[in-house]
Amino acid sequence: MAFTETRDAGGVVVVAVEGQLIVANRQELKQLLQDALDRGDRRFVLDFTPTAYIDSSGLGALVSVNRKVREAGGELRLAGLNEDLRALFELTKLDTLFTIADTPSGALVGFLSADAARCTPSHTRTPRTPAGPRRTHPRPLRGAPPRLGPA
Repeated sequence: MAFTETRDAGGVVVVAVEGQLIVANRQELKQLLQDALDRGDRRFVLDFTPTAYIDSSGLGALVSVNRKVREAGGELRLAGLNEDLRALFELTKLDTLFTIADTPSGALVGFLSADAARCTPSHTRTPRTPAGPRRTHPRPLRGAPPRLGPA
């Protein structure tokens, strides 16, 4: 049970979780991600391709680090869950909390897609026009005023 940290060309930290994520090693994972946050990293993929088992404390650690990453303005994605682990995440409804990709490369592509959406080229943006005076009251009604009683 070990964790292998790498960084892709786009600066995303990829952590491979090898073997198991259990009570005995959950603190190591939490510390690894906290150290990365302290270095200024904000985008993470946890690769569970080499992982066979996650216990309840491991799930708790994932929820905890996800919260820390989000509070720091980052994003944590999961990838490579085998059939049993995928079923565990669905059963515990954690699949609604995490972005889960089939493969680590799929999770990385998701980051690239999000970056592309945020970085629209300036030549495709609509130019801003100066705004007129702000209205502080509703627009006047056009036409006859509404009837309030019998005619």
